[in-house]
Amino acid sequence: MSQHPVGDTAADAVGGVAAEIDELVIAGRGYRSRLLVGTGKFSSHEAMRASLLASGAQIVTVALRRVDLDRAGAGDVLDFVPAGMTLLPNTSGAVDAGEAHRLARLGRAATGTGLVKLEVTPDPRTLAPDPIETLRAAELLVADGFTVLPYCSADPILARRLEEAGCATVMPLGSWIGSNRGLRTRDAIEAIVAGAGVPVVVDAGLGAPSDAAEAMEIGADAVLVNTAIAVADDPVRMARAFALATVAGRLGHLAGPAGASVGTGGATVASASSPLTGFLGALGAVAPAAPSASTAPSASSASTAPTASAAPRGGVGGGAG
Repeated sequence: MSQHPVGDTAADAVGGVAAEIDELVIAGRGYRSRLLVGTGKFSSHEAMRASLLASGAQIVTVALRRVDLDRAGAGDVLDFVPAGMTLLPNTSGAVDAGEAHRLARLGRAATGTGLVKLEVTPDPRTLAPDPIETLRAAELLVADGFTVLPYCSADPILARRLEEAGCATVMPLGSWIGSNRGLRTRDAIEAIVAGAGVPVVVDAGLGAPSDAAEAMEIGADAVLVNTAIAVADDPVRMARAFALATVAGRLGHLAGPAGASVGTGGATVASASSPLTGFLGALGAVAPAAPSASTAPSASSASTAPTASAAPRGGVGGGAG
C-alpha cells in the first residue's frame, strides 16, 4: 500500500473543542473525530487532500474502483490521502453480494486493511442500498474476516439484522447519495439509534453542516460526508464547517437537549423562559399602598400635571440615545 508520500498527518480542524467529546470506538479502536469523509467528486487530488486535512477526520473512505494500483506512488488518489488517516475502502458499484465480496478482497490485498465499507447499490437511478444483498454480503464478509461497516437503508429491522450478522457499525442513509437533501430519515434513524448496540453512522445525503449537527444531536455516533464538501465553492472551509458542526451536535446530545424531557419534538405549547412568578410576585407583596383620599392630589393640581403629549421625546432624561 502507498505510504502517502505527499506529507503531513491530518490536522485537528476543531482545535481543543474536539477534546470535549468522547471518542468514537469502532471494532475496539478509538477515534477522536466523529466525522468520516469521502474522496470522490473533488476538482483535484490537491483539493481533496487540503479538505481532508481541514476536516480533522481520521477515517477516509475511497472507492476501490477509483484506485489505480499501477499508479501507486505516482499520482494515484491514495498518494494524496494524508498520512495517519485510516483508509476505509468501499465496494461502491457492486450490484450483488458476490461482487461486493470480490471487490472487498481486492481492496484488502491492495491496501492491507480488513476494514470495508459495504455498498450494494444495483439501482443506478437512486443508488439505494439493496437490503437483501447487503445482508448477504455482510454475512460473507464477516465470515471472511472483514470488519464490515455497511451502508444501508434507514430500516431499524435491517439494522438489527446487520448487527446480529457481526457488522461493526450500521450506516443508514440520511437521503439519497449525493442529493444533499439532508436528514429525510430522521424518525427511522432515531429508532435505529435507540436499538443499536454498535455505532450508528449517518451516511449519504447530508448537504449542510446543520444536517450533520442534527444527526449528532439525535444520537448518531458519527456522520460520513463527501459530496457536500467536494462540490462546495470552498471545499476546505466547508470541511472545517462540518467538523465543527459534528462536534457541536455531539456536545448538544451529551448535554441533553430540552426536548428530551418533554417528549420527541419538544413541547407543543409555549413556555416562558422567564415566567411571571417568584421575583415579580415578591415585588407585588411589598408594593406601596395606594394613596388615600386625603393625600390624593386635588383636581386643580391634577390639571396642572404635564400631559403625555408634553413629555420629552426619548423618555426621562430626554434625547433619542
